[in-house]
Amino acid sequence: MKLWATALMASQLFVTSLAFAHGPTPQKIDETIVIDAPVETVWKKVSDFNGIADWHPMVESVTSPEEGTRVLKLKGKGEITDSLDEKDDAKHYLSYRLLEENIEAFPVSFYTVSIELSKANEGTEMSWKGRFYRADTGNFPPEQYNDESAVKAMEAFAKTGMASLKESLEGKK
Repeated sequence: MKLWATALMASQLFVTSLAFAHGPTPQKIDETIVIDAPVETVWKKVSDFNGIADWHPMVESVTSPEEGTRVLKLKGKGEITDSLDEKDDAKHYLSYRLLEENIEAFPVSFYTVSIELSKANEGTEMSWKGRFYRADTGNFPPEQYNDESAVKAMEAFAKTGMASLKESLEGKK
């Protein structure tokens, strides 16, 4: 009888510890903006995978070690490497993922991003979606590497880039 009770208590402790021992949950952003410019004009800028430094103020420079790969030097932060997953000119769709992280420069351990353009009246609606995990994938991340800091960084990158692109294409820059 004692052996049975000990086994039952051990199994309950194991199950309880599983309930508290989980890693990060996937996070997401979904940002949109309307740009007063034709879709083809916006697509010409967005579809140039290595040209992001020309319109995104958080990107200092881009190098391309090989086709479909880019190394972004983020202003004052360091470098991260992206890999192009898909580019569809007919659908005005681009997707890429984080290939090499640098949590000191950008507090995520992995992301995928998709950018899609569609006609909106006389302009273009730009959709920027991201799915990602925080920088520290342990159970108790420090504040600078938690879910909130990852969401904040991804939102800032998307919103800043879209706003800058809008300003430059609408002639307000």
